[in-house]
Amino acid sequence: MTEPTTSEKGFIPVMLTPFKTTGAVDFDTLSRLTDLYLQAGAAGLFANCLSSEMFELSEPERLQIIEHVVKRVNGAVPVVATGTFGGTIGQQAAFVKRVHERGTKAVILITGLLADESESDEVLNDRVFQLLDQTPAIPVGFYECPVPYKRVLSPWQLHQFVATGRVIYHKDTSLDIEQVTTKIQLATNPDFGLYDAYMAHAVDSLKTGSAGLSCIQGNYFPELIVWLCENYNNGQLQDEVARVQQFLIDHMEVMHNVYPIVSKYFMQLRGFNMELFTRRSVGTFTPAIAKQVEALFANYTRLQDELGLSVVIG
Repeated sequence: MTEPTTSEKGFIPVMLTPFKTTGAVDFDTLSRLTDLYLQAGAAGLFANCLSSEMFELSEPERLQIIEHVVKRVNGAVPVVATGTFGGTIGQQAAFVKRVHERGTKAVILITGLLADESESDEVLNDRVFQLLDQTPAIPVGFYECPVPYKRVLSPWQLHQFVATGRVIYHKDTSLDIEQVTTKIQLATNPDFGLYDAYMAHAVDSLKTGSAGLSCIQGNYFPELIVWLCENYNNGQLQDEVARVQQFLIDHMEVMHNVYPIVSKYFMQLRGFNMELFTRRSVGTFTPAIAKQVEALFANYTRLQDELGLSVVIG
């Protein structure tokens, strides 16, 4: 694996959306949650993403949430947010502009909404370039979102898009370290960064040159993901780094089960006051699942103590 030119990496949380028990967006809790990410050391924020339940939000709610987060951050870190939700390229371009006007650093394009699953890469490429033409000068990024279906960009596709100078962010969900490595090697614009979502190879991804991590695990223990970004290459901490990597692998399944309810419950266990309400249909949060999350919390508390990490409560 090639070594990156810089060891400085960043964690970009995929933000949760707190709701009241009535189902309304809880903007007061969203403010506190934004503060928690920042206090944990996040290098940026990804608002209005799948973890935010973006497909269950109305268009006005999407814009309100983005604007609220940008104002709360107040320039401390860049904010990116999704701007494509289907329709014609003209319709998607119009919403990209509205998201950009809210103060985002980049507007994220969902690969699975730019071409149907049966359509070719050439169709996707053509639509991306059309969208770029209709949104001049707006920085963009890509998210290989699993909904409505996961469409992974090939390394050559990403190279072509990054070569335009417009693409500054990519959230990779290929789950393939070799593909991640090739993408990083081909997409060489200094303003571009690939952020990996797959924590089973987090350390390898950082060492091969990813700009950082953008993962749901940051909605359980953001300070741990920040620690990994800061210490993945620290020669004196390689035993601890290996322990963190194995911890992420060992607890992968429980963190994905009925997510994001499980994440909100974990946040409660941390001492962060938020409701479990979610608009997404993700399954039933059973007492058995709650016990698994409680065991995860206990295991994390031990790891946190071993590493000397302070847990941000918010």
